[in-house]
Amino acid sequence: MAQRVLPEGRYSKQSRKPLAKWARWALLAVAVAVGALIAFVGYRNLGTKPIEAKQTAFILLSDDQVKVSFEVSRDQPERAAVCIIRARSKDGDEAGRREVLVPPGNDVVVETTVLRTSKPPVTGEVFGCSYQVPAYLSTS
Repeated sequence: MAQRVLPEGRYSKQSRKPLAKWARWALLAVAVAVGALIAFVGYRNLGTKPIEAKQTAFILLSDDQVKVSFEVSRDQPERAAVCIIRARSKDGDEAGRREVLVPPGNDVVVETTVLRTSKPPVTGEVFGCSYQVPAYLSTS
């Protein structure tokens, strides 16, 4: 079997030139920037939140009312907060919603509210909380 000869100049026997010093620094800077961005996004999405709430209990009062108790934990207890509480019907639709003012106080508080619903409720839950209290809920 004859040995195959490669065309001249097409395949170099020389090794590649090493990266220039500035190119190595540029790659390092890009890698550090990408790592910092990933760390920042991870912290924002997975880190502790300034205010959190969880449902502790719900009681179905009637075909158009549900009573929901919930616990609010916040990092700034001197600030008022607002929590959105909602009721859901058997088909999963939102059957009622209410904004509840959580006044300044302890860093962990338990609140209770009654929601009126448009359909028979099967559960009551906390949708979310925020420090951005609407003016119509403010006590000041």
